[in-house]
Amino acid sequence: MPEEDTGIRRADSLRRENMQTPSPNAYKVGVPPKQKLFDEFTSTVKETLFSDDPLRNFKDQPRSRKVVIWLQSIFPILSWGKDYNLSKFKGDLIAGLTIASLCIPQDIGYAKLANLTPQYGLYTSFVPPLIYAFMGSSRDIAIGPVAVVSLLLGTLVQNEVDPVKEPVTYRRLVFTATFFAGITQLGFVIDFLSHATVIGFMAGAAITIALQQLKNFLGIKNFTKKTDIISVMKSVWKPVHHGWNWETILIGASFLAFLLVAKYIGKKNKKLFWVPAVAPIISVIVSTFFVYITRADKKGVSIVKHIEKGVNPSSVHEIFFTGSFLAKGFRIGAVSAMIALTEAIAIARTFAAMKDYQIDGNKEMIALGTMNVVGSMSSCYIATGSFSRSAVNFMAGCNTAVSNIVMSFVVLLTLEVITPLFKYTPNAVISSIIISAVIGLIDIDAMKLIWKIDKLDFIACMGAFFGVVFVSVEIGLLIAVSISFAKILLQVTRPKTALLGKIPGTNVYRNVLQYPEATKESGILIIRVDSAIYFSNSNYIKERILRWLSDEEEYARDTHQRPTRYLIVEMSPVTNIDTSGIHALAELHLSLQKREVQLVLANPGSAVIDKLNASGFSQQIGEDKIFLTVADAVMTFSPRFELEQP
Repeated sequence: MPEEDTGIRRADSLRRENMQTPSPNAYKVGVPPKQKLFDEFTSTVKETLFSDDPLRNFKDQPRSRKVVIWLQSIFPILSWGKDYNLSKFKGDLIAGLTIASLCIPQDIGYAKLANLTPQYGLYTSFVPPLIYAFMGSSRDIAIGPVAVVSLLLGTLVQNEVDPVKEPVTYRRLVFTATFFAGITQLGFVIDFLSHATVIGFMAGAAITIALQQLKNFLGIKNFTKKTDIISVMKSVWKPVHHGWNWETILIGASFLAFLLVAKYIGKKNKKLFWVPAVAPIISVIVSTFFVYITRADKKGVSIVKHIEKGVNPSSVHEIFFTGSFLAKGFRIGAVSAMIALTEAIAIARTFAAMKDYQIDGNKEMIALGTMNVVGSMSSCYIATGSFSRSAVNFMAGCNTAVSNIVMSFVVLLTLEVITPLFKYTPNAVISSIIISAVIGLIDIDAMKLIWKIDKLDFIACMGAFFGVVFVSVEIGLLIAVSISFAKILLQVTRPKTALLGKIPGTNVYRNVLQYPEATKESGILIIRVDSAIYFSNSNYIKERILRWLSDEEEYARDTHQRPTRYLIVEMSPVTNIDTSGIHALAELHLSLQKREVQLVLANPGSAVIDKLNASGFSQQIGEDKIFLTVADAVMTFSPRFELEQP
């Protein structure tokens, strides 16, 4: 029988090749040494909570040195301050003066977004930047109130207290929320806000902020308190024939055009970065002078009017530490802190990458939290990093956080001396400054890139965007977090599995969809699981593997090929497994035995093999069925399969 002789000769040849090759079982899968329970627990906690060892610098140091290191970890200025010199101060001085000229008009507008009087915006650019300069790890971030957080805080507090009818209670709840924003720096939560959702949320918030400015930009007296685009547009178009003030529109449109041209000039020529930086303060000075000499305020042009003069008063006694507003302040503070921390960390990391230095996330959370706690006690509302000011700070040549100190002292000078001069500043110009500032938050290019890369990410981006624009800021934030969680749950509960084949001319096995030229082994099915195996996905993985097997058996019957006798599970991507996962593997093993298919495992990691041994599953399938690589497993079972054929 020629076919049988050919099969025997082929089997003998394969067996000889296998004998010449070192046995794959010569190098077993390594089992990690057993750790003591306390050591294992400590190691797991460190690995889970800290990306780096926070106590590394304290090892083998004398007590006096440990005290110094501890102080430097809390106050980084003690570390870099030793090398500070006049040359660095020159750069910081120029940068500080530049961002001060930008922040003063912005602060007045952002305070209005938070439904507060203008001086509270200036207060927030005085105390928090000073605290951050001593405790923060970023050299480039500029601290102060920002548009998105101001709008979010104002919207959430306004839902609880009317700022017009109860201004004192409203202000107290703002300080309470700021206090809790400082002590609830939930750093782990921001990991659940994906880049896509943040892009969508920021763009939606920018449009919402710009729409809110139409009240002062058009000179409308009665305006909705809602933030959704439909309510706002109704408020805009309803008084179009009798409620718009043409003098106000002329002032607002003229200075908005000036600000946008200045921003365009700065974008086209990086050396002229100072043009868009000083444009807002120039707009304020020129417009204030124009309104004063023409008395345009008598013709219906809304002006800033009185700004409280003097340094921040204490507000410790105004924070709610008891009563129903305590819980409300905690909730509002926690939600606002999430956005504030996300924005600050993103800005700090962006500029740190440009200058090639590291940002310490723990130090940032401590610094941002402390400055808001202290700020809440000194009449400030929530402060964080401002992208527009940080960009100007970076381009102006700042070297350290001293630029924040310079900015703070300029704001102090403004509070003590200059605030009366803002009396005739038209609100239309403040609105123009805010509109020009938030336009940069709409990143169309980033949205296009997200669409190209990941459609699910794009859905998350658009969900957050439309939630903010058409409903409210808090609903948009809720949608952003919900979609991020849903995406995580989807990826955890429905992990990818792949059918592997051999790349020609190698011993490498890869996904046959990615490498169509990869060949499958006759009688052997190789499946890769691309996730840890936990209770949430163990049944799905088991059922998915069995479906792969059923599809392969059906294909083998239709094409008259040999049936599958071995199923190899490639476990390199499986970082961990729990008891449910092991139970699912045991059920899979039993199902395969009924089909006369042998389960084989390839390259389980240290955590996985340790648990498989502890559970007895390794002995159940046989330790000779666990291999270091897929190639070793195939090399072992292919010749055996040939010999077993009739």
